[in-house]
Amino acid sequence: MALAGCSCATLAQTASRKPPVTFTAEQDHQDMMEQLGIVALRPGPSGDENAPNHANYDESKANPYPELPDVLALNDGRKVTTAEMWWKLRRPEIVEDFEREVYGRIPKHTPKVTWTVAVTDHEYVGFTPVIAKRLVGHVDNSSCPQIHVDIQMTLVVPANAKGPVPVLMMFGQSVLPNPTQPPVEDVEKINAKLKELLAKDDPEIAEIFKKYPGYDPVPAKLLSFPTRLNPGEDRPPHEELLADGWGYAMIDPASIQADNGAGLTRGIIGLVNHGQPRRPDDWGSLRAWEWGAARGLDYLETDPAVDAKHVGIEGVSRYGKAALVTLAFEPRFYMGLIGSSGKGGTTLLRRNFGEAVENLASSGEYHWMAGNFIKYAAASLKSGARPLNPGDLPVDSHELIALCAPRLVFVSYGVPEQGDAKWLDHEGSYMAAVAAGPVFRLLGVKGLSSNGQSLGDDYKTAKMPPVLDGLLDGELAWRQDAGGHTDAPNVKYFIMWADGKMGRETRLK
Repeated sequence: MALAGCSCATLAQTASRKPPVTFTAEQDHQDMMEQLGIVALRPGPSGDENAPNHANYDESKANPYPELPDVLALNDGRKVTTAEMWWKLRRPEIVEDFEREVYGRIPKHTPKVTWTVAVTDHEYVGFTPVIAKRLVGHVDNSSCPQIHVDIQMTLVVPANAKGPVPVLMMFGQSVLPNPTQPPVEDVEKINAKLKELLAKDDPEIAEIFKKYPGYDPVPAKLLSFPTRLNPGEDRPPHEELLADGWGYAMIDPASIQADNGAGLTRGIIGLVNHGQPRRPDDWGSLRAWEWGAARGLDYLETDPAVDAKHVGIEGVSRYGKAALVTLAFEPRFYMGLIGSSGKGGTTLLRRNFGEAVENLASSGEYHWMAGNFIKYAAASLKSGARPLNPGDLPVDSHELIALCAPRLVFVSYGVPEQGDAKWLDHEGSYMAAVAAGPVFRLLGVKGLSSNGQSLGDDYKTAKMPPVLDGLLDGELAWRQDAGGHTDAPNVKYFIMWADGKMGRETRLK
């Protein structure tokens, strides 16, 4: 009997493949080191300032490789002087270097994703009535049936919107915000039937219900509304978005690719590789999450409630890295809120301050990156050649920010005193944002600006503005709030800034 849509040759090829490999993170990391001919890695510094190998926090020692790659110089030395040269010549060079050496390549052919609306619910978020949809993006796994990938995403939009709304896609758990509960009388019917079924074949359960006749397995939940905000108090981020007439989507990165090295032979990376270990320039988790976000955007482009030309991407910490990578490589995203992303995100990789390239190359974090990235933390090689160091990287994070131009990039940080650790190197992120400015200006928009004036591009002397003193004039923005390891205090400022760039009248104050 023939199977529709699957040729005999495809069936034979699938049957002949090796079963998926199951590695620990350490085994997978060692496999990649052997592929690269690395004998040993330099140890990464400790985040414990009392440890013997503590990270450097002395600014005078923070720039061992002070010269950044020139974002507007071609590999042959020619200067990039026009937007056409940027798009046709320089930008592709930077993309190639990032893909080969840092984040890995997304395969040219990836499986089809079919989106299904699993639930549509009318709910309230704060005081705003919303329409919430729980979505599942099933990834075609016919090439490797042992591996299943179903992308989980939730879309929430104001119920009273008069047209399509801008949407901020956020990396995080995909759950309905406030599922509608049945009325009390329906809950009573559910409890009666449930108790009947549970007691029917179990005398012990029947005796419990007899002993506690007022007990109900499913408690009734009464509809409640939030209290009013105190003066000066901000709403939670989701409420801020909805109050301004935006929608939001929550996409679960774990449903796309696991956040560990052991998962690299599963998830979308494992599915495409048919369960086999990565090659050195294969994609890591950051690009896998980017790919998943792009597939989520595929769905949003079909939903009439969404203004698909004004969809943003947001994340904090490792998901801040993923949000920046997504914005850099997926041009359909209009804007990004990049929270506390550190190295691998907005912070310069060449900097020796807090987290180091050696930490990103260790078995705890290497899965975010391409295998080739590990080379830049090598202590010794089988070949006997000189090991590479962060100064040998062909690109750095200022160029990742520049890949987003001329679209909107809001770089957000908190303060160490509240938990946004020095480890993240806030200064190194600010330097990268300054160094990315020339590309924004070349493309006809503003980089970091204050009161209409560009702050220039001298990253070597750049100093961060005071906390709460946001630079929100340009398409590239910076604000360090007084909170911790979260971008929540900056969400309101991001919304008002983005509203201005989109020509929307903001409802926030």
